Amino acid sequence: MNTSAWVLLALFLVVLVALAWPLGRCLAALCEGRLPRWMLAAEAPLYRLAGTAPDRSMHWRRYALALLAFNTLGALAVYGLQRVQGWLPLNPAGLPAVPPDSAFNTAVSFVSNTNWQGYAGESTMSYLTQMLGLAVQNFLSAATGIAVAFALARGFAARRTDGEGRVGNFWVDMTRITLWLLLPLSFVLALFFVGQGVIQNFDAYQGVTTLEHATQTLAMGPVASQEAIKMLGTNGGGFFNANSAHPYENPTALANFAQMLAIFLIPAALCFAFGRVVGDRRQGWAVLAAMAVLFVAAVLVVIPAEQAGNPLLGALGADPTASALQSGGNMEGKEVRFGIAASSLFAAVTTAASCGAVNAMHDAFTPLGGMVPMVLMQLGEVVFGGVGTGLYSMLIFAILAVFIAGLMIGRTPEYLGKKIEVREMKLTSIAILVTPILVLAGTAVAVIADAGRAGIANPGAHGFSEVLYALTSAANNNGSAFAGLSANTPFYNGLLALAMWFGRFGVIVPVLAIAGALAAKKRIPVTAGTMPTHGPLFVALLIGTVLLVGLLNYVPALALGPVVEHLMLWK
Repeated sequence: MNTSAWVLLALFLVVLVALAWPLGRCLAALCEGRLPRWMLAAEAPLYRLAGTAPDRSMHWRRYALALLAFNTLGALAVYGLQRVQGWLPLNPAGLPAVPPDSAFNTAVSFVSNTNWQGYAGESTMSYLTQMLGLAVQNFLSAATGIAVAFALARGFAARRTDGEGRVGNFWVDMTRITLWLLLPLSFVLALFFVGQGVIQNFDAYQGVTTLEHATQTLAMGPVASQEAIKMLGTNGGGFFNANSAHPYENPTALANFAQMLAIFLIPAALCFAFGRVVGDRRQGWAVLAAMAVLFVAAVLVVIPAEQAGNPLLGALGADPTASALQSGGNMEGKEVRFGIAASSLFAAVTTAASCGAVNAMHDAFTPLGGMVPMVLMQLGEVVFGGVGTGLYSMLIFAILAVFIAGLMIGRTPEYLGKKIEVREMKLTSIAILVTPILVLAGTAVAVIADAGRAGIANPGAHGFSEVLYALTSAANNNGSAFAGLSANTPFYNGLLALAMWFGRFGVIVPVLAIAGALAAKKRIPVTAGTMPTHGPLFVALLIGTVLLVGLLNYVPALALGPVVEHLMLWK
């Protein structure tokens, strides 16, 4: 890495912590219901309309059922909106109804916070569908993830011994997170984006004449408002097909930096909030430290891999070195206005946080550079991860880490004063194994089936990497793609939709069950024999558990894809 890359990484991390620390205090207040009177008064009519009360806490099963029912209805609404958009207003391009298989895939994608897009947004979705369907789900899917993280934090913090396993009120959590967190932040960020040049209008598509005297149609639309929540909610779905590489979505280097900060802001703040909710801020710092170490390690691989360039081009006489006249390295698929360092950092941020927004073509990265985003997803959304998802996924690995440590020292494992017993470990195992099963089984089905192989444009190791990346992205609710795979087919739309749905809710339900089990347990006081879970030793144990359990599932598949391609490239 050169000096500018180091400065960019350091500046990013410093600004992130400076912004996330105060936001963590606000999130902790939301989780614990410590709100000003005017906020409580503003909420009251909404709760009366919903037939609930803010002090009515739910058993974890009821919480889970409410969550599943709400998201199922959301998926049906988004599907229906796409199917009738041709007859609805705010459709200046006259776009027809979305085909059934694509509409089904998109509905599941946005409800599950994945935002996988097998279509070009500007030529498929009307303004109304983008705003009422996709943008609304960007808010609600993000709020769902944060609500689950709140429920798990309450499970650890609870001191009740009544055995009821109550984890909060789903409807109250969704209301407060959307109303007092996501909407204000999105409004401020959208105004900033407009100031940077991101468009926000309802104009008809514009016809322009290019320098070559050809005619080109430029899509318009309400982009800035959707861009803000897609980043803050780690959703990632772009208004345009080029996503954050499009100058109307991401026009300047400052806008690019702000987008990266927005992706990590809430996941990082949730770590600080977790420490406050459980009554020990050091616990939040420990979780954040483990995430940061894994993230920095990934950046230290992807940026040098892209700066090294393609050796085959060097063998043909191309100069890969950076100079005043050229960027150097592997600039294929990257925007000149961002360069290699900012593009590579963005790739690491968006896949570490399960966001899926892209400002460069991951398919054009070098084999090792492209493997880093894939591995960050395969770790299980724990390197900051999605909003809420990152925290509760890392806490699942923390439970596993203390269980392993308990076995080594011969003590009953406990974490934050709660004993980790057979029930919790069974649920933890389910939560950890759901996504690897979906990824590996789905990849196997895709490369065996004729319909799956028909979508592979690059046979060999790279084509296998494209399929593996697609299933990894879907099951881990990321949404980015290598994009060399023709995935907008009935086969892939159905397969990826199943991976997205069960990758999301197949993890959420066990996590809520763990939260309920922990909430019903008596909190044990700290003794001389209690293993500290806030120091460097535990951070190292947590990182080792993530790498050992989360990554080893995928080593054979990675060896067949990016590793083989790297060896073929460098011989």
